[in-house]
Amino acid sequence: MKLEDIMLDPASAFDAPADVLDASELDREQKVKVLHRWEYDARQLLVAEAEGMNQGNAETMLQQVLEALEKLGAEPGIE
Repeated sequence: MKLEDIMLDPASAFDAPADVLDASELDREQKVKVLHRWEYDARQLLVAEAEGMNQGNAETMLQQVLEALEKLGAEPGIE
């Protein structure tokens, strides 16, 4: 899968944020970008949940993304 496709929807390429860490085809910078995209998606889902539009696991997913970013030594936040 190409990086551009992964960036559009990280969850379609990886089962969990931790799997990004093991992706040998991505360098550290690319992994951080993918995780930041996933973080953005999870935060958007949190907003939807707060507005009653989505009943998912956005909070759990966000926590997993933040943990993966921490393991890479990267800060949360979209670059």
